[in-house]
Amino acid sequence: MTALAVAGAAVADGRKRPLLCIFSKHMPQFGWDELGAQARRLGFDGVDLTVRPKGHVLPERAAEDLPRAVEAIRRHGLEVPMITTDLKEASDPAARPTFAAMQKLGIRLYKPGYWRYERGVPAEQTVRECRRKLEGLLALGREYGVTAGLHNHSGSYVGCAVWDYREILAGTDAQQAGYYFDPCHAVIEGGLYNWRVSLEVALPRLRMSAIKDFEWEKRGGRWQVAWRPLGQGMVPWEDVFRAYAQAGFAGPLSLHLEYPGGEELDAIARDLEFLRRQVGAAYGA
Repeated sequence: MTALAVAGAAVADGRKRPLLCIFSKHMPQFGWDELGAQARRLGFDGVDLTVRPKGHVLPERAAEDLPRAVEAIRRHGLEVPMITTDLKEASDPAARPTFAAMQKLGIRLYKPGYWRYERGVPAEQTVRECRRKLEGLLALGREYGVTAGLHNHSGSYVGCAVWDYREILAGTDAQQAGYYFDPCHAVIEGGLYNWRVSLEVALPRLRMSAIKDFEWEKRGGRWQVAWRPLGQGMVPWEDVFRAYAQAGFAGPLSLHLEYPGGEELDAIARDLEFLRRQVGAAYGA
């Protein structure tokens, strides 16, 4: 991977290294205060907080509960640099209250929800419609100074190939939207070389990164994705983090644990230690 000169590759507030965050989806048993306490005990720098249906903050309660949740987490010396939402267009009644709360709390980054491809609907038509919806969401977000990070997800999701997100983001302000790059989903969709191309596409507007691992497993006569602990799957982490370091990326890394038993605190601690070693090797002590 060639080194890239990246202008504004991360919303990093002068940091030199990424923030190691736990995706709060994987600690559902804890309320806000205990979530912060456990994340701090495990050694995380911050929390990627779910503000969506069944999340730690319900979207219809964002105005009231997001400040309370963030205050409880911050009391433990942690940051909340990003939130994960299900927002897909400006007409969502939760959009304005969520952005207003983010502005007051100094949170700049959010993950929007997902759009999907449907059989029988031309891909170009879907991309155009998603672009229209994103433009409205970004226009609203501009009022509050927040930045969207589009998450590439394998399967029928828009963004599965990253190039469709490139088309959707073309001409938009890089300060208002970029990529929430997921190396694992990129390798699932293009394990030989396409994941590298996808990473190079994302790097100039990289805002945050999701961290998980997988391998292919044959079940019922079909090859299927099997989630694995970090380092036990197929993602070439050394290459990924070398590229992040060369690009000067210092945004949030959100640790995801989709494999069976991955939500146990011991499993979270093991994956965090692997992640910490990778970041240390790429960025230096």
